[in-house]
Amino acid sequence: MSDNHLLSQNSAPHSDVEDIKRRSDYLRGTLEETLKDQITGSISEDDNRLMKFHGSYMQDDRDVRNERSKQKLEPAFQFMVRVRAAGGLVSPEQWLMMDRIAQKYANDTIRLTTRQSFQLHGVIKWNMKQLIQEVNEELLSTLAACGDVNRNVMCNPNPYQSAVHEQVYEWAQKVSHHLDPHTRAYHELWLNEEKVIDSRDGVEQEPIYGPVYLPRKFKIGIAVPPANEVDVFSQDLGFIAIHENGRLLGFNVAVGGGMGMSHGDNKTYPQVARTIGFITPEQMVDLAEKTVMIQRDYGDRAVRKHARFKYTIDDRGIEWFINELQQRLGWELQEARSYHFDHNGDRYGWVKGSNNHWHYTLFIQNGRVKDDNDCQLLTGLREIAKIHTGDFRLTPNQNLIIGNVSSQKKKKIDQLIQTYGLTDGAAFSALRRNSMACVALPTCGLAMAESERYMPTLIDKLDLILDEAGLRDNEIVIRMTGCPNGCARPALAEISFIGKAPGKYNLYLGGGFTGNRLNKLYRENIGETEILNELRPILNRYAKERLENEHFGDFCIRAEYVKEVHSGLDFHD
Repeated sequence: MSDNHLLSQNSAPHSDVEDIKRRSDYLRGTLEETLKDQITGSISEDDNRLMKFHGSYMQDDRDVRNERSKQKLEPAFQFMVRVRAAGGLVSPEQWLMMDRIAQKYANDTIRLTTRQSFQLHGVIKWNMKQLIQEVNEELLSTLAACGDVNRNVMCNPNPYQSAVHEQVYEWAQKVSHHLDPHTRAYHELWLNEEKVIDSRDGVEQEPIYGPVYLPRKFKIGIAVPPANEVDVFSQDLGFIAIHENGRLLGFNVAVGGGMGMSHGDNKTYPQVARTIGFITPEQMVDLAEKTVMIQRDYGDRAVRKHARFKYTIDDRGIEWFINELQQRLGWELQEARSYHFDHNGDRYGWVKGSNNHWHYTLFIQNGRVKDDNDCQLLTGLREIAKIHTGDFRLTPNQNLIIGNVSSQKKKKIDQLIQTYGLTDGAAFSALRRNSMACVALPTCGLAMAESERYMPTLIDKLDLILDEAGLRDNEIVIRMTGCPNGCARPALAEISFIGKAPGKYNLYLGGGFTGNRLNKLYRENIGETEILNELRPILNRYAKERLENEHFGDFCIRAEYVKEVHSGLDFHD
């Protein structure tokens, strides 16, 4: 389908963002001039929209916003920079690079995201270009880490768990690479390359995305049963590996998941992906491409709140999508195969892999890698990276695997783990080990309430209730976000908190332990005292009345605290 046809098909109406993308000359805009402007630490809103495609958002430190305003100073503008690697795999050299630039250009911390990417916070405009160049020198990239394109492709974080896991990781890389944007704007702006037209007839093209890219972001994840760490049903496009006797047969395909919504707007809702069939591994890249192109052609470009793939499918129907997909593919999906999931969390500590090397999963609370009085996490991982000959793997739950450790290196790395106070979380409650939180305040401009900075304190108080009830070692999935955009996938948690205002949260209960079911609103706009008062009797009752192997989310439904929700269309009922 030609670019001109796309522009005609999506001619009216358009949101302002669509106009920005169309005028941008394939994501260039006026970024080059803006970044050279020494008068202000900010960039224009139009350029900030384009900056997302290059892997960064402009933010400001909201903790000092009022004080700077009183002093008649502009806000403390800074940038979040996101660095992606398919499946979260990086080398020790790449880890050391992230450590170095975090100290040199950012706020001395590294953050591991829920999509197996890195985030750096506190980067000022004058340092952006050098930082991105240093990232690319170590063969990582910020391109397409944000923006209206396919984001980082997620998969099981340990490909050496088995031969199947290794194959799945390789397919994740292939899909990720195939869906990369073709624009050379990134290389021109950040890597000092000359403008080169890499297309037919001397005209720059985006063969998959077209000149205005996608209506909104697009997310892909690949799960390997029985583990669902990637929360495959939260993805726009999910692949579930079907394997038998150590052999990868193919993938079940699930479409139309997504976590974001808006408070007070019932036309927006989280959704779980629906399984539509089975494909062989060799069909995976083709199916991913055609799915993205369907969303490109039919996604809502007028209302961005309604622009995600889940709404495209819900508006037109799953059968419509299957027919459109198979027509573009030129072949039909097979019937979905059977599988089961046991959990969607990480398994901590030392594990021996299929290649006879060792892998150690660290617990990193909310993904923030920093030094503090209790744990010299940043320094400890730096020292491990200096001697490590394997790799590091970012998990979908904001934790980190020190991977491919030889038997010879295992003892030395274990000593460094002990020396710097790194932990597998064994001393913590199972609730804390199954927790996630988004960044929220002070840097995220969308945050309505605290999340990362507050979640540990709330869990401290919930742990006291769990201890009284004898539930300290019972795994319960708990998540918090500062707004309803869903970055920590809160709508799938057994207990979740979504920020409504400073110190106030909506409390949701009843999500599926394996990430297969949405939760539902239980109490609205409550603070810490009310949260604890609401959860104490429910947790105590769960301790006394639960069935054998019954998870907390299932109990909340059986005890009729909330209704069971398997579709976002029922989320607000």
